Amino acid sequence: MNIIFLTMSSRVNVNIPGIYSDLMRKFRDEGHDVYIVNPRQRCTGEKTQLCKADGVHYLGVKTLNVTGGANVIEKGVGQISVESLFKRAIKRYLGHVKFNLILYSTPPVTFTKVIKYLKASNPQAMTYLLLKDIFPQNAVDLGMMVASPKPSPQGKGLLSAVINMPKYWLYEYFRKKEKNLYALSDFIGCMSPANVQYVIKHNPEINPDRVEVAPNSIELNNETQPCDEVSKREIRQKYGLPVDKPIFIYGGNLGKPQGIPFLIQCLDANASRSDCHFVVVGNGTERAKLDNWYHSHGHNSVTLLNTLPKDDYDMLVRSCDIGLIFLDYHFTIPNYPSRLLPYLENRMPIIASTDPNCDTGSIAEQNGYGYWCPSNDVNAFTQCVEKMLHSDIALMGQKGYEFLKQNYLVEHTYNAIMSHV
Repeated sequence: MNIIFLTMSSRVNVNIPGIYSDLMRKFRDEGHDVYIVNPRQRCTGEKTQLCKADGVHYLGVKTLNVTGGANVIEKGVGQISVESLFKRAIKRYLGHVKFNLILYSTPPVTFTKVIKYLKASNPQAMTYLLLKDIFPQNAVDLGMMVASPKPSPQGKGLLSAVINMPKYWLYEYFRKKEKNLYALSDFIGCMSPANVQYVIKHNPEINPDRVEVAPNSIELNNETQPCDEVSKREIRQKYGLPVDKPIFIYGGNLGKPQGIPFLIQCLDANASRSDCHFVVVGNGTERAKLDNWYHSHGHNSVTLLNTLPKDDYDMLVRSCDIGLIFLDYHFTIPNYPSRLLPYLENRMPIIASTDPNCDTGSIAEQNGYGYWCPSNDVNAFTQCVEKMLHSDIALMGQKGYEFLKQNYLVEHTYNAIMSHV
């Protein structure tokens, strides 16, 4: 088949491991012709270009800056304009290609014009949405938008309503886009069972038979072996980490969705422990809060590192013992973080500190590879740490690895999609 994949990720390359790269490589290896369309942000200075490498076609589309350090106005305009830019580029460079499968992921929800064009040009093609982000409700949960123009509980009458109106208009605009995207999708692949139930419950116009689990997944080229003691010691020494105690690691984005103030509270409550160590790796909009805490408080058992190159980060993860997942408690949508996968791949149990709607922790507990606590209860987090330190960490990690092989390999996602073709 000819397959087109639309994504806002600029890092999709079939030679670099990742949830999208691994899936596209799987389609290529199964004999399909793959076309990946993604942005080339203004900051890169690159123009729109079509090229072919490693058996995959890449159409990079010049856009405004839509991620990173771009200002809010440019990000907003960039997100709205991207569908027109994608449509124009596809029409110019790929208008002659007849596609059998149209794949696309959220974020964003603003691909409707592109999908409509592709469906009109390829009436026999199947459309499949990989739902990775339930927007705009996640923005409502974090206070960036409001789902009602009514005054907030903290507001005062008319003034509060007036202040809320722009946030409400934004919500209405993107909610309409979201519903249109769902309507255009023949099938919607969600990250977890809780995601499936949420989409069906909050979008009753969708036929439930069109919504299924198509999980975040990776490819295991070889049986990943635990890090041997010599390598573990060398890696830990490289980053100034203790070599004689269990290490909990959190790696990834440090932004509002991760609930960084609560992460700081948890680290602060455990900063003087002598029986374990915590390492946090990453950057993001909330990183400064961590830096301020780190440099002004005692932190004998905490190490804070900047973002590392992927190979270095993967090696660091292999040298640690327990993975940490944090999500803001205010979420009403069931996120399912992809950072779980490298933990499981490296036979590491997890502690998931999340909102009650997220099923990452409950799935971990049900299958014996982790513990869950609400991300508004520091004592509960500390209790999870205590429980983990008194558990068979190696056994729990092996259970997580087996669960990964049974549920989160790239063929699981590939087969979910192909079952409808």
